[in-house]
Amino acid sequence: FLRSMRATLIPALAIPVSVIGTFTATYFLGYSLNILTLLALVLAIGLVVDDAIIMLENIHRHLEMGKPRMQAARDGAAEVGFAIVATTLTLIAVFIPVAFLSGRIGALFNEFGIAVAVAVMISGFVALTLSPMLCSRLLKAHVREGATPHDGDDDHVKRTGWDGKMHDFYERWLRHSLAHRRLVLAGMLVVAGLTVALYRVLPSELVPTEDRGLVFNLVFAPEGSTLEYTDRYLQQAEAIYRTVPEVQGQFAAGGLGFGGPGRVTDGFIFVRLKPFEERKRSQQQIVQSVFGRMLSIPGVLAIPINPPSLGGGTGRPVQFVLLAESYDQLQSSMGVLMAEAQKLGYLVNTDTDLKLNKPQLEVRIDRDRASALGVSVSDIGSTLQTLLGGREAGRFKRGNRQYDVMLQVPSADRAAPATIEQLYVRGNNGLVQLASVVQVSEKVSPRELNHFNRVRSATFTANLAPGVTIGQALDDLKRIAKDKLPAGVRTDLAGESREFAESSGGLNVLFLIALAFIFLVLAGQFESFLHPLTILVSVPLAVVGALASLWAMKMSLNIYSQIGLIMLIGLVTKNAILIVEYANQRVARGIDVIEAVVGAATIRLRPILMTTLSTVFGVLPIALGLGAGAESRKPLGVVVVGGLLFSTVLTLVLVPVVYSILARYALHAKPAAKPGPTAQRELPEASAPTAP
Repeated sequence: FLRSMRATLIPALAIPVSVIGTFTATYFLGYSLNILTLLALVLAIGLVVDDAIIMLENIHRHLEMGKPRMQAARDGAAEVGFAIVATTLTLIAVFIPVAFLSGRIGALFNEFGIAVAVAVMISGFVALTLSPMLCSRLLKAHVREGATPHDGDDDHVKRTGWDGKMHDFYERWLRHSLAHRRLVLAGMLVVAGLTVALYRVLPSELVPTEDRGLVFNLVFAPEGSTLEYTDRYLQQAEAIYRTVPEVQGQFAAGGLGFGGPGRVTDGFIFVRLKPFEERKRSQQQIVQSVFGRMLSIPGVLAIPINPPSLGGGTGRPVQFVLLAESYDQLQSSMGVLMAEAQKLGYLVNTDTDLKLNKPQLEVRIDRDRASALGVSVSDIGSTLQTLLGGREAGRFKRGNRQYDVMLQVPSADRAAPATIEQLYVRGNNGLVQLASVVQVSEKVSPRELNHFNRVRSATFTANLAPGVTIGQALDDLKRIAKDKLPAGVRTDLAGESREFAESSGGLNVLFLIALAFIFLVLAGQFESFLHPLTILVSVPLAVVGALASLWAMKMSLNIYSQIGLIMLIGLVTKNAILIVEYANQRVARGIDVIEAVVGAATIRLRPILMTTLSTVFGVLPIALGLGAGAESRKPLGVVVVGGLLFSTVLTLVLVPVVYSILARYALHAKPAAKPGPTAQRELPEASAPTAP
């Protein structure tokens, strides 16, 4: 844009200064250098040069008027100083609330928000101090054709080449839009409607599934199965993974417990994949390819899943809780929910913690007969515990080794319930067979009775088929509960499902708080409540562009894309601030509102395009999503790039249109507006008619 390699050094110096300052601030705040702080610095590279670019371009514009370098630096810096302060405070107002998020999401993004806010603050300071000094020393004098020395405005300076064609086209387009303001405002309402539609259409989840080079496979055997039975089918699942060329190694185990007693009916397999650059398929594609083969294993339920990207747990993502006054009501309601959930087709391994499927043997003692035979109840209990459960009867040594002597019936005999009746206990007149004093019957019992928030509860759990988001599953389950379950049954969420709901609601509130912060900051700077409204009309345009980009790229709304939306608020308002602030300066010099905003938008076209492109190219590597684990960062980059490009094009029209409407009310409310530094200096030279 400026046709000078020397000029690129001036904004480029803001990058190392901001990075060093950010490292220093994070160190003194006790933060560490991790993937989130590095992500913040990558995003900040495109941001920290924006203020310096605005300063550089405006000083270069004054040089084109024929001013000496020192005077051009002073006048240009004074003219855009207010705008740079406003844009810097706006971005800080957006990122500071991010640093105060609570929960696991807050712990994830606290350092991110602080790192970006510090980098932006330092870049604003550099733009106001170092950049004007460097411009006064490094820039070459360049007088544009038609310029007059010390000209306070360049409306009448002739632009040549593609620069002139671009400005001429934009001015014609802008004047045509100002002549049809109602049509432009109607289009803005349509865009706002698209925002709501896209928000409902987009799938939602907690975080995208990352390629971590690891597959976790669950294996569930029927209740009552032995460890040998589970191990046999675990080996069949292992054999399937041995046929996958991307598998580097695997580890299988059965009967282990995570935070509690293990169950012999449960097994798992950890599958380690080859490094990302050595395989042609992603982790998600591999899971999808073996999904059907695992489900086809007879006798067990084997499910390959992608490990959660946030946290290290292996629990099921869908955890839907039912609350009621009695377990009978819970059991009937859970049966309805399970039946309807099966019809959805994408919920895998549906289960509940309230079920009567645990086999048990009930031993009833004939106390009268046992008393007549001289057999005590405690003797019967200790006999069953010793012979069926096992008891250490003693120890013996052989050589230098010691062995435990276990008293227990052989495992083959313990597999049949009839073994209990064939055991003997000591009575008054010798040994007594248990069959004469006990009755054994086979029954089932609940595995466990649970409470949630001190209320009787039953939790429905499920895994998701590949490609299905947790938001879709929870929406369908809530609809089923509302339509099919009785009125006395309430619902709640647990585990990852609860965290998803809380994080989504918290980030939506944070979005509104960021808007309120920006409005208050701008209202204090402009000393008006109307100009901040003019600036904030660009936010819906950015949101539509961001959501449309996610929809086109087949991505979801998650915590990363929502953080990108919050970040986008501060980015898109920068362009509007440049137009509104300079239009106010021109109105203060007595120029008509329409001519003032047309001239301001045309003059600020070049810095707006320069800062937008620098930010887009700075974030583009994140949006491309290259490398392993980029699935989570990619939505953030897509939101910023898509929202910026879409909003910049429409902001160049919508902001001047809204300003032309609201500025007249601002003039009536404050007829004696205080001119800025540039207006005070150039006011004696202006000979334009008075403002209406």
